[in-house]
Amino acid sequence: MKTKEKREKRMRRHRRVRGRIRGTSERPRFSVFRSNRGLSAQLIDDAAGRTVASASWKEIKEKKKAGRMSAAEKLGVLIAARAADKGITVAVFDRGAYKYHGLARATAEGARKSGLKI
Repeated sequence: MKTKEKREKRMRRHRRVRGRIRGTSERPRFSVFRSNRGLSAQLIDDAAGRTVASASWKEIKEKKKAGRMSAAEKLGVLIAARAADKGITVAVFDRGAYKYHGLARATAEGARKSGLKI
């Protein structure tokens, strides 16, 4: 499969998921982005069109020793802590074009363990 076709399929899946999910100021969208080099998460208020909080696993120390899955879980803990600082306790999970599996799932579970209701 060509790279262009892969990207187009991913964008199509992403639009399909995004069409059903909207974030508000009380309940922002918890978006996860995964690339070959890393993982990042954002809390997005779609009504206002702004990012409320964001985190990347570049900010996590000891990720090489712990492994990718535990680093993803720590990312969820970090974004949940930043959400709590802003007074956010509930969010809508946006998995993007990814399955609810692996790194996306570990990030969501880490956020849940820290008290963010998804």
